[in-house]
Amino acid sequence: MMNKNENTTDATRGSSLRVRVEARKQELEQALAKLGPDDRTRVDIEQALNQITGLLTGDLDQIPRVVAEELSVWLEANKHIDEWHPGKKEHLKKEHASKTAAVKH
Repeated sequence: MMNKNENTTDATRGSSLRVRVEARKQELEQALAKLGPDDRTRVDIEQALNQITGLLTGDLDQIPRVVAEELSVWLEANKHIDEWHPGKKEHLKKEHASKTAAVKH
């Protein structure tokens, strides 16, 4: 079971590379569908999906080592795209408010 703040790359560790890549691809496709046309994250997700499309061809049950290496690199490079940390935004607001208050005094 996936933790609410955990991405599929970490949650599927131990599964086959194919399962991990397909899960992350699906997660990114779902995230892309929820974004507005001007969202900054959209470009990152579209780029990641374009990169993986070319690698997910042929016999995915017997992935050549060279392709497997590229898939592993893709997973690590794109595992934090569209990650959301709910407490971080509040922390940044509080930090900004305290700095603003300090400047006023």
